[in-house]
Amino acid sequence: MKIGVFIHHSLEGMEQKFKDLADRGFDNCQLDSWNSALWTDEQAELINGLCKKYGVTISAFWCGWQGPAVWDFYDGQETLGLVPSVYRYARMKDIINGADFAKKLGVTDVITHVGFLPENPHDPNYHSLLSSLRVILAHIKKNEQYFLFETGQETPVTLLRTIEELGGENLGINLDPANLIMYGKANPVDALDVFGKYVRGIHAKDGKYPTDGKNLGPETPLGEGKVNYPAFIKRLQEVGYDGCLTIEREIDGAEQLRDIENARKTLTEILATL
Repeated sequence: MKIGVFIHHSLEGMEQKFKDLADRGFDNCQLDSWNSALWTDEQAELINGLCKKYGVTISAFWCGWQGPAVWDFYDGQETLGLVPSVYRYARMKDIINGADFAKKLGVTDVITHVGFLPENPHDPNYHSLLSSLRVILAHIKKNEQYFLFETGQETPVTLLRTIEELGGENLGINLDPANLIMYGKANPVDALDVFGKYVRGIHAKDGKYPTDGKNLGPETPLGEGKVNYPAFIKRLQEVGYDGCLTIEREIDGAEQLRDIENARKTLTEILATL
């Protein structure tokens, strides 16, 4: 497994971001992009040039979407991903356009949060959601790409059921172990027993369980939360995962840089023992 980092696509400063990656010894990243106005040929040419110049590979494209996004257990049900039908059509187009941009970057894995997948398989919204996902999957398949569910807002069994019902050969999971904990959905080590064969990407992030019924648990520096990283990485190895461990720390500034370096040190030490 290789250690990488999560970076954000912006109009300005992309060269500095790639230079910083290379200067700090990283050779891979996931690219996170929420602004569809940036998904242009010119931006693709710029980013491809920066990857070549600094020796960085983009392991996956994290595709954002338009409209409101509230990251909690109440308003999140109504605003996140493709689940809310009021935003679904526009966001379908966003994901398809994002996949086309990722293709220009030579990136095969396209990730997003689909939202709070219904636990009840008889929920009418669940079936309309599946229909929408099939449209996206058909387009992504033409691009010879994979669609990856970002974990967190659903139980592992619900995610497994959704993948099985879609039946697509170009489906996978970007497993964020901290999200499973912060949303109170599962222990990430055990979750690999449920859907491990579908995992194609990892966010190396940490967090704690929720302590009230409205708000997510807090994100923490890696090693200070509830993810048992030695057991988690060992189990990843057992289920055959040999991809990237992409460090994600959702804060800014000097503290973020320090936490990323500490995370890399911790992950390197764990990998050395396997």
